[in-house]
Amino acid sequence: MNVKNPKKHFIAYLINLAGVLVLFFLLMGLFKSNVLGARTAYLMGICTTACYTIVMVTSLNILVGVMGEFSLGHAGFMSVGAYASAIVTNALADAGLPTILLFVIALLVGGVASAITGVLVGIPALRLRGDYLAIVTVAFAEIIRVAFCNFEITGGGRTMSGIAKLSNFYWCFWVTVICVTIMYMFVRSRFGRTVKAIREDYIAASASGVNVTFYKVMTFTFSAFFAGVAGAMYAHYMTAMIPTIFNFNYSAEFLTEVIIGGTGSLTGSIIGAALLSALPELMRQFSTYRMLAYSIVLVLVMIFKPGGIFGTYEFSLTRILKKLLSGELFKGKKKLTDEMGGAAHE
Repeated sequence: MNVKNPKKHFIAYLINLAGVLVLFFLLMGLFKSNVLGARTAYLMGICTTACYTIVMVTSLNILVGVMGEFSLGHAGFMSVGAYASAIVTNALADAGLPTILLFVIALLVGGVASAITGVLVGIPALRLRGDYLAIVTVAFAEIIRVAFCNFEITGGGRTMSGIAKLSNFYWCFWVTVICVTIMYMFVRSRFGRTVKAIREDYIAASASGVNVTFYKVMTFTFSAFFAGVAGAMYAHYMTAMIPTIFNFNYSAEFLTEVIIGGTGSLTGSIIGAALLSALPELMRQFSTYRMLAYSIVLVLVMIFKPGGIFGTYEFSLTRILKKLLSGELFKGKKKLTDEMGGAAHE
């Protein structure tokens, strides 16, 4: 990350944080005012779903967009985090711990369990590239799913129920903000730039002395950690899980959201995850055609916007404020108005 002017970057972070705070208090005021009536709890549930989906999709974008590798087994890491955190919180249920502390423990356990799994899978798998890596990740997710279907501690093929309901919108919102901020800082850091260099030219990066295997495994583990955090949030919101949920279609759904939003753009992942997580609720009467709608949207995006809706663009509140203050946003409009006025005068 460019640190030539740390004061400038610090001010930019404060401005973006202020924007996040404004969004949070607007949503909190909307929900607490009970203007929506009986639909308040329903919409809060959709927002909570959007929170852990955003963390999941942005973590996958670190692999697909930043590292440039194709993964179709990210739901496997989510399932590891979900079940590991649920097992630990069930064991600590009678310990009398505060709810917030139990929630933090669940997030850390889920993230660490998935990160360890990421190391174990990444070391042998990341020697492969492209389609071969995608096949290995699919195989990993299926192995995990079948294993959880046969472990007694996870309920076997039955539903694992009785999980403490620790996730709510307010906590999940700030967990999402923290996770996305860390991932954004990783992408802009020296490590992130090195990973992008490996993505652009694997051979040139290796010839330049970059330990390609180390950086790829590190990025794979980093992404798996946040997938585990998303799994912990999911488990303690749903309070019941069955291993068959974390199948190939679930991984493909996350990948679809990454591609639609824009590979390489965390902003695109956030918008894509938020919209597509709300889409099933909007299409509840047509639930049979949900995957068909995903497919149509994906085809349209690939035809008219191959790089995704946002491409590699990242939203910056500081940049927008700077343009507003300098008047750049109105220059084009002013020029058009002057031309029209001149034509009318003639």
